[in-house]
Amino acid sequence: MNFRRGRREDYPEINLIPFIDILLVIVIFLAVTTTYARFAELKINLPTSSAEQTPSPPKQIEVAVAENGRYQIDNMAIGDASVEELAAALQKAAGSLSEPVVVINADARAAHQSVVNVMEAARRVGLSRITFATQTAP
Repeated sequence: MNFRRGRREDYPEINLIPFIDILLVIVIFLAVTTTYARFAELKINLPTSSAEQTPSPPKQIEVAVAENGRYQIDNMAIGDASVEELAAALQKAAGSLSEPVVVINADARAAHQSVVNVMEAARRVGLSRITFATQTAP
């Protein structure tokens, strides 16, 4: 005896279109809110310090000194440069800035002479405000 006359078994159906729409919205949201890190050409490890940062930084000229003695001034690679070449690059970076601060980001294992070369170049150009970047101790 067939008591289920005329009734078929309906299988549940999953509609994927709303699911795909939700996934696309999530992907767009993640792409818009993602922050991108700034990478420098020179990989340097800063020495540590326990001093606090200044509240309002003045106009700065960033000078990076790598472990192998290569220089970078305001994200422009200089390479292995003499004091005269460093002085010319610092003069160009200073431009019309009034009393900029030269921030030396030297690698902890950089040669002392490389840092002294930057300081000498800054002195020749007339930049007397020099400071060193450090990272805080963990």
